[in-house]
Amino acid sequence: MTSIPGVNSSSSSSSSGGLTGNDLSDVDLDEFLGLLITELQNQDPLNPMDNAQMLDQISQIREIGSTNQLTETLTTLAIGQELSMASNLIGKTVSALDTNAESVEGVVDRVSVQTDDEDPTIRKVSVHIGSSIVDITNIREIVEN
Repeated sequence: MTSIPGVNSSSSSSSSGGLTGNDLSDVDLDEFLGLLITELQNQDPLNPMDNAQMLDQISQIREIGSTNQLTETLTTLAIGQELSMASNLIGKTVSALDTNAESVEGVVDRVSVQTDDEDPTIRKVSVHIGSSIVDITNIREIVEN
């Protein structure tokens, strides 16, 4: 899940837990919604949250959801663009650093996309030069044939 930047711009004194201010920089959407629901369930029935506060929090939830959706869309677009660029390199001679940080030069045979074992939403586009695997970001030079 994507982390969201601090939701509240005001700061308070530091707490005993070592956090300073309203440190919400590591709170994701699910945690934020959980906090909001807990707050609503535990509010004083004689002094409930006013409508303006409720609308502010609902607005924040919508903003967070929109930001997460935009981030996912841009990530997908970036992967598609890298894959397109890498596929255009097939048959071309490139100079690059392989996954072992060794300098390699040769003709690109094929392209692959690997996913991260811990987070399958993270993808990495690589090109293959013989037996060497090169991350698309490590290509130094493209030589026209």
